[in-house]
Amino acid sequence: MIIIIGAGIIGLSCAWRLAQRGLKVTIFDARKAAGDASWAAAGMLAPGSEMDGPPEVAALGIRGARAWPAFATELQLESGLPIDYRACGAHEFADAEIIRRRTQHLHGLGIRIFAAEGYWHYPDDAIVDPREANAALLEACRRRGVELHEQEPVLEISANGTSVRTSVRQYQASAVVIAAGARSSGLFPGLPRTMPIRGHLLSWRMPPGELPVILRQGHTYLFQRTSGLVVAGSTTEHVGWDERLDAGAIVELHARAARLFTRLENLHPDDKWIGFRPGIDAPGPAIGRIPATRVWTAFGHYRNGILMAPETARMIAEQIAAAG
Repeated sequence: MIIIIGAGIIGLSCAWRLAQRGLKVTIFDARKAAGDASWAAAGMLAPGSEMDGPPEVAALGIRGARAWPAFATELQLESGLPIDYRACGAHEFADAEIIRRRTQHLHGLGIRIFAAEGYWHYPDDAIVDPREANAALLEACRRRGVELHEQEPVLEISANGTSVRTSVRQYQASAVVIAAGARSSGLFPGLPRTMPIRGHLLSWRMPPGELPVILRQGHTYLFQRTSGLVVAGSTTEHVGWDERLDAGAIVELHARAARLFTRLENLHPDDKWIGFRPGIDAPGPAIGRIPATRVWTAFGHYRNGILMAPETARMIAEQIAAAG
């Protein structure tokens, strides 16, 4: 049995891909499946304007973005549930010198970017509804026989990864995948430190078609789902697991969003929420096998867990299958 710790979009995607190979998979989550960062995420698939890190991390994001159309189609067919995925492109308003430096970097990675009047255009950026994607993953996993244990935290993994002790009992494993987001680092010795990074998001219900592309400026982004829902993000706050909404952060984010899309200036948000990005004390996510163990890691994606989920799941499934 393969045990996956964490039922967010990374853990669920890994479970689905492993189950497709005919492997028996069990997922444990200390809380509710598809919660925390996976529930709260905006769902922007933007390798162009997000990939400022090391080349290997950028390459992972690009592969993830390119995998999403087929991933979403396959997932919809297997689950029978809809997923709002749309390749809409993005407009970024930024200083010309910043974009000039980034353009050289992005062209080397194969990302398209074009100058337009007053902004820069990324034609390949896309959006997906993470809540719909997670619901489809849960259903696809259920249909593949994946066993899910919610509210059952993992307390200990054996040194070689052949057993797991939870709050309920001990389980034997042929492999263990740590995909618990910001809660990952305490699960096994020697892992890079993880931490929650809080972000506020806002949304407004508007007629569909009002905002055909993603708008970005600095740390502010704005886009519209097919349903008409306009989503704005985000803040970056190092406050631990504080789940309280911050009125000041909401006012600031609303003002930033209204500068990008003036129609929002006098509209009160219909919803406001927070999410906890899975930060990591490393240049990029921890993905792969821990040497001399049967333990794999798939965590620390920070702002790009949704973007990188398809490629992370492919990598983990292939590595575990190859290890036998």
